[in-house]
Order: sequence, then C-alpha cells, then structure tokens
Amino acid sequence: MSEQTIYYEDYEQGHVRLTSGRTITETDFVVHAGHTGDFFPHHMDAEFAKTLPGGQRIAHGTMIFSIGVGLTASLINPVAFSYGYDRLRFVRPVHIGDTIRTRVTIAAKEDDPKRPGAGRVVERCEVINQRGEVVLAADHILIVERKPEGTIQ
Repeated sequence: MSEQTIYYEDYEQGHVRLTSGRTITETDFVVHAGHTGDFFPHHMDAEFAKTLPGGQRIAHGTMIFSIGVGLTASLINPVAFSYGYDRLRFVRPVHIGDTIRTRVTIAAKEDDPKRPGAGRVVERCEVINQRGEVVLAADHILIVERKPEGTIQ
C-alpha cells in the first residue's frame, strides 16, 4: 500500500479506476456469518438454497460490500477521510466461486458546508462480477482537504 496526497482540486469528475479481482469462497461465507451472527439459510444451508432462484447459496450483501470496499483500499490519501456511504444497493446475487472487482468513478464534487477548507468527493463504487454485471452499488463520500493557499495548481 502506498501513500499519495490528492487534494480536492486534483479529483477529476468522471475518472474511473478498476481494482484487482477477488474470488468469493465458502470460507468467506463461514467467517462472515461468524462475525455478524447472520446464519440465515439463504447463506448457510445448501439444501434450502436449492429452492431459491439460482439454486445455490447467496453471499451476504454486507460481506460483498465489505470485500468490495476493501478492494479499493490500495492508496492512503493523508488529506482525505471517509464520511460514509449513501445509496447502497444489492443489485444481483453473488455465489461461491464468483470473482468480484470494484469500479470506482468520481461521480461528483461539492463544497463541504461544515468545513470551508475541504470539499466532498463522491466516488460511485460498483462491485462487478466476472461477467461484468453490477452486483452492488454505493456512493462513497470523502471529505478532502483543499490545497493550501499559495500552492501551485
């Protein structure tokens, strides 16, 4: 993991980056269920899951969110911090053996009403599967410092 200072002014609306991939395993299901206490049969009971559309266990949406966000964590920006996520949607099911990656698009930039020395950057995060289908979408809001006065743009 590397570090790079990226000020609010340096973010370009429309810029896209794509993470590396990660294959979802049965171990992921078991560990996530243990961490969260979510042992719903949709995730953990193979026989029950045979009755579902798709006929197999469905990954926890919160697990796909966590892994999808984790895939984006490849760069430390010391002048930005996460303000949270909006518009989280579980679009399609993910199954054991699916490989996901996250596409991050700078969707918006706006002033931060609480912090005159910073702005808000909205990253649209789309977790996509090996077929290029969006399986999860969320907007990540960053608070990012503006360039100090006198800094060459």
